[in-house]
Amino acid sequence: MPYLEVSQGNKDELEIVEEVSVPNITGVSVKEAEKILKEIGLELSIEGIKEENEKTLDKENTIIKKQIPTEGIKINKGNKIFIEY
Repeated sequence: MPYLEVSQGNKDELEIVEEVSVPNITGVSVKEAEKILKEIGLELSIEGIKEENEKTLDKENTIIKKQIPTEGIKINKGNKIFIEY
């Protein structure tokens, strides 16, 4: 309705979200996984751990046993990879 000066949305305003392929982080330390994910624009989320307990986690010696989503899946940058150790 141009006569009401209602914006129909501008295609130029749409945010373009880049997709990345999920790397395999099983078998590596939590610290190393955080570094790998940060480099490609993803975040790490540790399943079953409260935020206050995450600070006491030995990230250098805790090895990741499972990740979701799995390696090779395409996801948007900024998303989280959930892990179990």
